[in-house]
Amino acid sequence: MIRLLPFALLAAALWLAAALHLLPLAEWPAWPLDPARMDIPQILLGFGLMPRGAVALLAGAVLGLSGAILQVVLRNPVADPTTLGISAGAQLALVVATMLAPELLEGGRWPVAGAGAGLAAGLVLLIGARRGFAPVTMVIAGMLVGMTASAVATAMTLAQGQYLLSLVIWNGGSLVQGDWSGVRALAGVLALGGFAAALLARPLRVLSLGIEGAQGLGLNVTGVRLLAVAVAVTLAAAVSAELGLIAFVGLAAPALARTLGAQSIPRLLALSPVIGALILSLCDGLVLLVANRLGEMFPTGALTGLIGGPLLIWLLPRLRGSTPPGTERAEGPAPRRDRPAPLLAGLALALVMAALALVWIGRVPGGWAVLDAQSFAAFLPMRLPRLIAAAAAGAALALAGAILQRLTANPLASPEVLGVSGGGAMGYAAAVYLLAAPSAVALTGGTMAGGALALVLIAAFVSRRDMPAERVLLAGIAVSALASAVLSGAMAVGDTRSFQILAWVSGSSSAVTMPGALALAAVAALLWTGALLARRWLAVLPLGPEVAGGLGLPLRLARLLLIALAGTATGAATVLVGPLSFVGLMAPHMARRLGLARPGDHVTGAALIGAGLMLAADFGARMAGFPYELPLGLFASLIGAPWLIWLMMRRIR
Repeated sequence: MIRLLPFALLAAALWLAAALHLLPLAEWPAWPLDPARMDIPQILLGFGLMPRGAVALLAGAVLGLSGAILQVVLRNPVADPTTLGISAGAQLALVVATMLAPELLEGGRWPVAGAGAGLAAGLVLLIGARRGFAPVTMVIAGMLVGMTASAVATAMTLAQGQYLLSLVIWNGGSLVQGDWSGVRALAGVLALGGFAAALLARPLRVLSLGIEGAQGLGLNVTGVRLLAVAVAVTLAAAVSAELGLIAFVGLAAPALARTLGAQSIPRLLALSPVIGALILSLCDGLVLLVANRLGEMFPTGALTGLIGGPLLIWLLPRLRGSTPPGTERAEGPAPRRDRPAPLLAGLALALVMAALALVWIGRVPGGWAVLDAQSFAAFLPMRLPRLIAAAAAGAALALAGAILQRLTANPLASPEVLGVSGGGAMGYAAAVYLLAAPSAVALTGGTMAGGALALVLIAAFVSRRDMPAERVLLAGIAVSALASAVLSGAMAVGDTRSFQILAWVSGSSSAVTMPGALALAAVAALLWTGALLARRWLAVLPLGPEVAGGLGLPLRLARLLLIALAGTATGAATVLVGPLSFVGLMAPHMARRLGLARPGDHVTGAALIGAGLMLAADFGARMAGFPYELPLGLFASLIGAPWLIWLMMRRIR
């Protein structure tokens, strides 16, 4: 505890500096606070900055305790409300209730946030139960559920302009306070959570012996697990309801507690809230310091998100090994088609026919309509560019997914999961903020460079440590989480660049011109050609580095070039559809299940299927909210999420 004293003093000093910047010490209001006898600066201090400092301590303690309980009960050092999708589930529930059923919020936000967090946690636990609660499986499932929930919440926020600014700031995790009600509420939650943790300490110690040992001592393993998870979910949902999305405090606090010597469960449960309080208080102090210096205030939750990606990567070597869900063994042997040419020709023909049908069919104020020849000729120049762009983006993402799945020998690999889309997002944001008036070429180049750089960093990190394939997935998810935090902080600033990034995150093809669409199609065609030329590498690499090296494959060159191909494909497509679509995950799977096993057939079939999936998403984005267009990324995610959940819930055979 003594080692924490300097950090506590620093947090106190940062808060005190912000308070003195607002009001000299001699003018601070006397306690008890009475707004009738206070001027405006005193009210800002007494009912704004003071409760904000207390809320930072309480919320950090609540999240630290929630993360510690989750890590103990699941025996997983990277479990926390963020990595298990709990906070994102609460966020999505509150966004949906705000927009679609505001009457549900009349009784407060807490019940709605609790329901969303509980549903997300239940889904993740259901997937984990089918895989023996393997640590990597749990975190992959949780973070993908969380990424999907966050994407849908962002898309819905963008679609409802009247809620835009307030929801964007709230989603970033703002600690701004207007009175002491939040302090009282979180203090009650922390007290109840601490009491529950004290009661659970002994059963959790017994559970740490293993399922068989705990059952042998008469412990109700299922009951203890459900009760502990319920307590952790309630704690996390309370913070989400009160403050928004505060990421990764529940991951960092127990990890640092173990580093400081908290090996026993009671000590871990006691020390984690203290460290969590210090982490969030320090982050908020830094936010206040920046605000005092630059006059720019951004949500504290965005800063805590910057902790999570590096910390999660640092914790990867400490994870126990596990079999990732969705492997070939889990799915059963994929069929192998002897004559794939007719199927590929059929897929290409179906894609062309679908594109024509989507041009002909549309909605008018009176309902659905089929265009006549004259209307078709009038609408074709407007619809054709976006159809070409959507199909090309889908094909590029599918090509990237097929390459990554063969490169890592893991069928769960995709641009979204491996952090390539997240890196592309940071590249896009960098171009927006660093260039005064970024052109389309600059934005595309920044996105491509970001995607390729993210994949190179992940590959370098994992290759040095000889980690199994599922660690690559988790490292990529960490990069995606880091990118999400950066984008949340950028969007919450609220200037015109923030809204440009927010619009891009959800994805839309409405502003695509014909030159841009043709350029994206050309990029997809070149990438497909490159994948075909590398089909021998793609056939040998899944056999493992020893076999590939024995067959004379230049491993380093092959990996570097394939990474560049995947990063380029993802960057080009991400500019159009945003950082999350799951097309790169679904299309290669579908192609493989159709019997397209050879590398050339696989990448070609995946490209055609990906193009069709993105065409379907574009059609849904245009028609579902007629006469207004909804985000393309939302529909692509809604197609991909059910597929991903079904894939991960399949039992190992």
